[in-house]
Amino acid sequence: MNWRAALRPVRMERVAIVAATRSLDDVLRIVGRAGVVELSTPPDAPLPAVSKSAVVRGEVAALAGWTPAKVVSELAGQVAGGGGAVVPLARPRDQEAPSLLRSEGLRGSLAPLVSTYGTTPYADLDPTPLAVGAYVLMFGMMFGDVGHGLLLVVAAAALYRERPRRLPRLHRAWPFAAGAGLASMVFGLLYGEFFGPTGVVPVLWVRPLTDPIGLLAAALAGGALLLAVAYLLGVVNRWREGGWPATLYSPAGVAGAALFFGLGLTLLGWYAKLGWPAVLGGVLAVSGLLLAFTGFYTEAGGGASGIAQALVQLFDVVVRLGANVASFARLAAFGLTHAAIGAIVWSATTGLWAAVPVVAVAVFLLGNVLALAIEGLVAGVQALRLEYYELFSKVFQAEGRPFRPWHLPATPQEEAVPCPCG
Repeated sequence: MNWRAALRPVRMERVAIVAATRSLDDVLRIVGRAGVVELSTPPDAPLPAVSKSAVVRGEVAALAGWTPAKVVSELAGQVAGGGGAVVPLARPRDQEAPSLLRSEGLRGSLAPLVSTYGTTPYADLDPTPLAVGAYVLMFGMMFGDVGHGLLLVVAAAALYRERPRRLPRLHRAWPFAAGAGLASMVFGLLYGEFFGPTGVVPVLWVRPLTDPIGLLAAALAGGALLLAVAYLLGVVNRWREGGWPATLYSPAGVAGAALFFGLGLTLLGWYAKLGWPAVLGGVLAVSGLLLAFTGFYTEAGGGASGIAQALVQLFDVVVRLGANVASFARLAAFGLTHAAIGAIVWSATTGLWAAVPVVAVAVFLLGNVLALAIEGLVAGVQALRLEYYELFSKVFQAEGRPFRPWHLPATPQEEAVPCPCG
């Protein structure tokens, strides 16, 4: 698979299932057992209902549908054995192809992060790799501790080996646990945290509790970088969805990206006391505002009411942009909370060690268990919240149509053919 194909949902083909009317049911049984063709009927429709939906011309019947491009040749061979044929068709311009993310291997374990938010439109890029990278990065910043990250990696290894067996649904989550654990270990090294400020590892960057402002600045800078990537993906997706009008005027297209990058350059010029970045940023920001206003005005239908509506929407875009960046301050806030809990537990442990070592060990173990459970849950939820509300809102503007293949249940005499759609 080349890199371009890896950035898109599974390529779909429009096909017709063609058979003689007398053998249509036999051919449809083969198609239903394969379970790789989406027809106009519901995916669980009985065979007689599907057969009645066929277009009949004389002695020939046909049904049109969608199927992954890579299974067309295999499906054609199976259908030919029953006296039918799979005929490729031109893609209708007014009909969107169904969308299917890759389900095999590691990619299949990561795909739920995107599919839980919604169905990726067929024309859009598949943001799964970048979305997972952003998720583990944000999680690690909020949960930076080498010891806790190491425990997550151990848990990931157990899930990979399908342990515990009573929780099979969790087994596919091992890549998330592994990625989150490794990111936590990296940030733990940067913070100098190993089950709290125990001194086991050195501080490679900053202790959160001693320089919260520096951590806050890093969180906002990291959030701005992630937003920049989201805007770039949004521009590409707007182009693929609707051409240059949707690309230029959408707040999640060129208009929004120009405003975002323009304001960023303006702030950079002000901070560095440089004139040219501030001027260039101002020009970009104003251009973005004008483009967004034009899009809102046109959408509102023009006139005085259109101007008023466009101005309100434009104000909302600016406010939302500031709120988007500010939301990433929670990366620092929850990182500070995690560090504070670790410091409290370690302080209590050292204070009790001289008098009652057994109690000190119990406090240390119980405190870290609670920190791992509570803070891990909070960091996971907050990273997911930032992913969906701040980043995906720029990448996606519409929801696609999920691929729902028609299938028949397998019988003891027939072996179901697995869907090699990935």
